Amino acid sequence: MCGETRVTRGYFRLKPACPRCGLRFTRLEGQWSGDIGINTIVTFTLLYVVLLGGTLLMWGDVRVGLLAALSAAVVLVFPVLFVPFAKTLWLAIDLAMRPVQADEIDAAWFPGGAGP
Repeated sequence: MCGETRVTRGYFRLKPACPRCGLRFTRLEGQWSGDIGINTIVTFTLLYVVLLGGTLLMWGDVRVGLLAALSAAVVLVFPVLFVPFAKTLWLAIDLAMRPVQADEIDAAWFPGGAGP
């Protein structure tokens, strides 16, 4: 919300709240199933691009072993690397769908302490 970039605690976990504006990242119970969904959708899209692109590039002499190795690399490595991006992307989508309420953020962060 405020543009703070240091919102992670380690690679796989977000801090409980933004260090700048105090926005709690877990706004509703169970909300983090959305980041798993985003990670899955992006991973499958990338897998589709690798399989389709690889097949088209190797048309006439498709090397199935190479495609299988590339696919395995995408499926095993990419979701792990994408975790922090999926978490913050899902938080952004959640904020767009359900704007911040006055009790979710530090009122002192707003000019004049007015709140959202």
